[in-house]
Amino acid sequence: MAYSGHRSSGSSYKGKKFSQTIKDDIRHGDIKQSFGKDLKDIYTFYLDDETRGRLKKMPKWKSWLFIAWWVLKSMFFKLTPFRRILLLIGVVLTVSQQVTTMGQNNSNLKIGFLFFLLIIILELKDKLLAQDELKTGREVQLALLPDKNPVFPGWDIWMFTKPANDVGGDLVDYLNIDERLGLTLGDVAGKGLGAALFMAKVQATLRALAPGYSSREELAAEMNNIFLRDGLPEKFVSLIYLELVPDRGKISFLNAGHLPPVVIREDGIEEMPRGGNALGLSKDSKYIEQTLELQEEEIFLVYSDGLTEARNDAGDFFGDKRFLDMLPGLQKLNAEDAANRILKVVERFVGDSPQNDDLSLIIIKKV
Repeated sequence: MAYSGHRSSGSSYKGKKFSQTIKDDIRHGDIKQSFGKDLKDIYTFYLDDETRGRLKKMPKWKSWLFIAWWVLKSMFFKLTPFRRILLLIGVVLTVSQQVTTMGQNNSNLKIGFLFFLLIIILELKDKLLAQDELKTGREVQLALLPDKNPVFPGWDIWMFTKPANDVGGDLVDYLNIDERLGLTLGDVAGKGLGAALFMAKVQATLRALAPGYSSREELAAEMNNIFLRDGLPEKFVSLIYLELVPDRGKISFLNAGHLPPVVIREDGIEEMPRGGNALGLSKDSKYIEQTLELQEEEIFLVYSDGLTEARNDAGDFFGDKRFLDMLPGLQKLNAEDAANRILKVVERFVGDSPQNDDLSLIIIKKV
């Protein structure tokens, strides 16, 4: 989801006949592209990085046989025990039909087909239920997040977040605290529904505590204690929380295990120092507040690792070098245009490859 102008404007097929829509899809190559994407999704879902590395060393014919066997085996063990039994019965009936009668009496074949059909129906039912739950989860997540960018005297601010799945584990949020403006970008470990639920807890905790703390160091320490007390094993969040004051260039921020923010100036790029541990990771974590003074037209950029770790079809990462190389000159643009330029460069690099992690950024420009 994105703020201020990045929402979908609806289907481009409105008013078209269904037959014309299909013809347009074929003409534009949408079906071929969709089929290719589905094959890539199967490849990445059923084969881990280690297995894919082994495949690269095999002859092509052998790798195709291996992929077919590995996918079928993985599919089998992802079924419930009862559905595995149904599948085995269906296979036995189909094979025995061909061996014993050479196809003269196809009653066993019909029964075997019905077993296969039953498994497909059950799996489809589970998928539709999961999609309904994810749709509800996405609607709740959208309701929790701001639907527009903050307007604050002396600052031009643009916020963006796009989950890799239906729901995401990145948090992009803001809150007004007296005369100050608080901005947050957080990245929960993992992705999907579990990360989204934990993200909601992070957002609620921060919104409840931030107005009562003038010290961002004490705020981070209290949040860390809460997540250690209530959090799940191996669930933690890297987070940058910052505060602005009106009409001044001062930024006070705290980095809890997140990628260092970047300052874009006319004479170069400055990467800020790293902060403490992620929240919920260790009870011994120490947090230090950082401050800087931004001059007019300078940009303070906060981003998640979904940007630098975006992958293309070849499996290459976008990387820190490409990221830093595209930043010079952005201070000449407003915050929205600077964000769009970054996203377009990443989009061109990724191409048709599926998004593998949530991508978020906040751009703050002193005006």
